[in-house]
Amino acid sequence: MNGPHQNQELLTAGKPLHEARAAMILIHGRGATAYDILELSALLPHPDIAYLAPQAANSTWYPFSFLAPITQNEPGLSSALQVVADLVAQVENADIPAQKIIIGGFSQGACLSCEFVARNAQRYGALLAFSGGLIGPPGTPRDYSGSLAGTPVFIGCSDVDFHIPLERVEETAETFTNLGAAVTKKIYPNMGHTIIQEEIDQARRIVLEVASRSGEWRVE
Repeated sequence: MNGPHQNQELLTAGKPLHEARAAMILIHGRGATAYDILELSALLPHPDIAYLAPQAANSTWYPFSFLAPITQNEPGLSSALQVVADLVAQVENADIPAQKIIIGGFSQGACLSCEFVARNAQRYGALLAFSGGLIGPPGTPRDYSGSLAGTPVFIGCSDVDFHIPLERVEETAETFTNLGAAVTKKIYPNMGHTIIQEEIDQARRIVLEVASRSGEWRVE
């Protein structure tokens, strides 16, 4: 599609994609930038990973709350989902399979990451959702098809996050469990809307597991 987020900047770090054994797609939050979220590459390092961070037009993937009716967030939402899909395809075209792709984000970027993975269920390397959840108003059907086939999913959020209701975090974790993911959900008392060291530690363990997973890295 030719939406607002197509042909925006893509930042990279780590191993060049054509030399990498795995990839991490990092999605920034509302009002932030690809530069901001790419800082996670230094907190979740691995020498064989290529890190890719796309930039949203006007630093916003969709205009309203992730709890708003989905139609109100179009065409931004569909354009944003297509950005992630195109990056996954780009990584796979570099002979890195989906099971070596980690998708993650913070806040609006975490919501987008969750929604993409749910809508495109297959075995990924991992999903890392820092303060986010599935998109749509309360009562949105979660009848996603496919299977995540054991994909590690980490969801971390405060119990009093102003932007992310705890009920949505619980619903998101349950939905991913139903899709066959291996879900780790951590609710932190009074944390606020941020990422803390314990979440980074949880994510590091997942990244290391993906990077050290037995079998061939590349598709021959």
